[in-house]
Amino acid sequence: MDQVTLPKHPIFDVVSEAAADLGVDAYVIGGFVRDLVLKRPSKDIDIVCVGDGIALAAMVAQKLPHKPKVSIFKNFGTAMLRADDWEVEFVGARKESYREHSRKPEVEQGTLDDDLHRRDFTINALGISLNKANFGTLIDEFNGVKDMRRQIIRTPLEPGITFSDDPLRMMRAIRFASQLSFDIDPDTFDAIIDHKERIKIVSQERITDELNKIVLSPVPSYGFKLLFASGLLHIIFPKMVELQGVETIDGNSHKDNFYHTLQVLDNVAQVSDDLWLRWAAIMHDIAKPDTKRYSPKVGWTFHGHEDRGARMLPKLFRDLKLPLNEHMKFVQKLVKLHLRPIALVKDTVTDSAIRRLLFEAGDDIDALMKLCRADITSKNDNKVKRYLQNFDKVEKRLVEVEESDSLRNFQPVITGEIIMDTFGLKPSKIVGDLKHILTEAILEGKVKNEYDEAFAFLLARGEEMGLRQNHSLNNN
Repeated sequence: MDQVTLPKHPIFDVVSEAAADLGVDAYVIGGFVRDLVLKRPSKDIDIVCVGDGIALAAMVAQKLPHKPKVSIFKNFGTAMLRADDWEVEFVGARKESYREHSRKPEVEQGTLDDDLHRRDFTINALGISLNKANFGTLIDEFNGVKDMRRQIIRTPLEPGITFSDDPLRMMRAIRFASQLSFDIDPDTFDAIIDHKERIKIVSQERITDELNKIVLSPVPSYGFKLLFASGLLHIIFPKMVELQGVETIDGNSHKDNFYHTLQVLDNVAQVSDDLWLRWAAIMHDIAKPDTKRYSPKVGWTFHGHEDRGARMLPKLFRDLKLPLNEHMKFVQKLVKLHLRPIALVKDTVTDSAIRRLLFEAGDDIDALMKLCRADITSKNDNKVKRYLQNFDKVEKRLVEVEESDSLRNFQPVITGEIIMDTFGLKPSKIVGDLKHILTEAILEGKVKNEYDEAFAFLLARGEEMGLRQNHSLNNN
């Protein structure tokens, strides 16, 4: 058996002592061992013992100097404690059997061998002994280390059994391939294709959790291409699949918006780890299939796809069980505005157009510009270079206007309350109209966002609308 050097941390010796005191065998298992072999940092340790995992956790906690609290999850037969900044989970070795139409296994106590057999992939079916007789010895029954060297994702058992037992493993196979830049073994990938429909019995929350990990992987397009090729994407995110394909009429073709979207996603991934900016890349052209039109005069158009896409966002997020909070609003805003900076590359663009973009984008202007830069995916390098230089000019003007006018998240100095007090009005449409007129005047540069100038403008506009200043209120 191979030797693997465990990190220098007292937790491993403490677990070894506690297991010996209880007369059970204990092993570090799964992802921690995989990451140790791959030299990836990991602070999540899974301990399997051939016996009572909860009793082992309690004994370990007693032996650790700070006597950490043990969290027990009786439904799962697991216990967890923290040792420094490490999270250590304990479970008894188990074997599982599935009935044909259930995704919930019947679980019973088992041996280490049983436990390794129920693992999803060979690279996760690894253990390191914490027992006195062979402390630190690597247990690798399914050649997981060899598969890591070959950079292969493979199931320890016949893949059809593995995926039928827990269909989420199909998503996990693609997620690990995407995170690690590994290939999926051909037999394993064929089994994903054969069993793809079974993903429908898995909760959307679990599917989206894996999908987010694919989105956050170093080159996320790789994971999405595997999802597409396997047919899983057609089931879990059909709206994205609609982007795929090229239509030609009278010799005119549009680009394949699926592969364009993946390129934009990869471009964003090179400059940002922000999950929601990456989702904005995925969603930015999502309405193109719905807005696609052909005209003999101008060719293919997708007019209004940015507005339509922004309106589609809440339902798409709801269907995917993504949060309907400020993250959704951020993605929605970027989808709605993603064409606006492109229109600002002309030399004739006015300061008011720049002000409007700053006003509407607010603090998300930097994220928007990252998305816009990522959206340039032409195969013509000179064209890309020219567009990026234009964006440099736009960003320079954005900075200049922002410095002079402070328009990020700006609010007019004249509030709705001031308008009501000035003219003795109650909340009404006319108050909103006056506020809108004032905001437009500031954005157009006709009025400075300073109290005296803005108030004089308000009085003049109010007078034109037949309103009189409420002097008695102002004199109090």
